[in-house]
Amino acid sequence: MLPLRALRRPVAASFARLVRDGARDRPQVSASFATGPRQDNGIFYEIRTYEVKPSRMKEFVELVNQHIHLRMAHSELVGFWTTELGAMNKAIHIWKYDNFAHRTAVRTALANDKDWQGKFISPALTCIEKQHNEVAYLVPWCQLGKPPKEGGVYEWVTFQMKPGGPALWGEAFRAAISTHINTGYTKLIGVFHTEYGLLNTVHVIWWNENADNRASGRHKAHEDARVVAAVRESVRFLESQQNMLLVPLPFSPLK
Repeated sequence: MLPLRALRRPVAASFARLVRDGARDRPQVSASFATGPRQDNGIFYEIRTYEVKPSRMKEFVELVNQHIHLRMAHSELVGFWTTELGAMNKAIHIWKYDNFAHRTAVRTALANDKDWQGKFISPALTCIEKQHNEVAYLVPWCQLGKPPKEGGVYEWVTFQMKPGGPALWGEAFRAAISTHINTGYTKLIGVFHTEYGLLNTVHVIWWNENADNRASGRHKAHEDARVVAAVRESVRFLESQQNMLLVPLPFSPLK
């Protein structure tokens, strides 16, 4: 009877040949197909959400209006809003960073900024119940936009997509966004895909002149065959969706 070691050799060799032959027969998937287009720089956006105590919301907003200039001296603010519909007593703000080293340097400087810590952080923390942050990138096919004029309202739509990333649902999602843009009733501001936080989350920001214009445009879009077809395709990859109507604070660059 052959020893066990001798029996293993032909089995292992046969298995190795099967793996090699199978690899040759399978179509090779390129990295660009697997991951989708990539941005060519390290810029990312930190999305911070504060849930404020209902009884302290007015006080919190006053603190932000008075002292946010201290924070803006350290890095670029994209936008700062409070929620009007879809959620209550929330503040959402977005900060832009060149890379993670830039964010680390900014956070260190903020920790050592006595004015910021004393005038804002200490009193503001007593107003806040929860804090949440995400790191997100603009999707490669979207540039950060601006509203055609000041005023108006912002719609913040959060899509939780199926696991797999843009390689799975990116094309269908982009088509759905594009058809809404083509209706002309709303202005796209940005599409952000999470890197830290809950993965496979996409935040889309739209601008509308007012809530009534958004409502009428939305009804027309629901009757547009192009929108219906694109949404029907993309919804196959959707887990959940949440919409919020936001109002920008006076100092917000997006207002």
